[in-house]
Amino acid sequence: MEFITSLKDRNQILFWFGLINLAASLVLLVLSWLKPLEFAGVNAWYKPLKFALSTCILVWSIGWYSGYLVNGLDLSIVNWVLVITLAFEVIYIAFQAGRGLASHYNISTPSYAALYSLMAMAASVATLAVGYIGIKFFTQSFPNLPDYYVWAIRLGIVLFFVFSFEGFAMGAKLAHTVGSADGGKGLPFFNWSRIFGDLRVAHFFGMHALQVLPILAYFVFKDVKITVAAFLLYTALATFVLVQALQAKPFFKL
Repeated sequence: MEFITSLKDRNQILFWFGLINLAASLVLLVLSWLKPLEFAGVNAWYKPLKFALSTCILVWSIGWYSGYLVNGLDLSIVNWVLVITLAFEVIYIAFQAGRGLASHYNISTPSYAALYSLMAMAASVATLAVGYIGIKFFTQSFPNLPDYYVWAIRLGIVLFFVFSFEGFAMGAKLAHTVGSADGGKGLPFFNWSRIFGDLRVAHFFGMHALQVLPILAYFVFKDVKITVAAFLLYTALATFVLVQALQAKPFFKL
């Protein structure tokens, strides 16, 4: 409760938006049980569920980090940019899931192609907004915070930014699977391919460095050099799974 209260005090807009997404993910989870719909061999509700959860984690992370920054109009703009772009993305994905249709890579009609392009644009703008927060962390000083924690936030945002735009590799080929069409056997819930390469793996690992590195630095590493070394290892891991996917090799072959 102390964490929740502090999060709300730091950034009320992103706190409430994150809470809405968390509630939406619970609704989508219930729908996956009560009204199961299958698309490409998996429960169609899982995709918007994953995006709602990821959105909650992302905006709560940015809401927490922004509490360390000097509050101003620019941060308010970042808040609303994230709310508008990410809300559009989650709503459209859930809408298409409820109809048993694809949201991503769906250019089967001019309308779907336009909406898919808008979704890609929204994701790009949201990434740029997070990148702006990263610039603020590189240009401001934080005398009341441990250096290793500040560097973990900076480097986590760098990896998030790079691997978020790795999504264009999927958009360019209108698929996330390498070596076959999308669909087929995948890991539980994540649905990463167990037979072929899957570009979503590197996308996931790279973007969640935004949470992993600061948490480990603050609670475990407590040293700048170790934090930087962890960043390099994490970058190597994310790059490895990207190369692995591009070679049409699965992350886990089960």
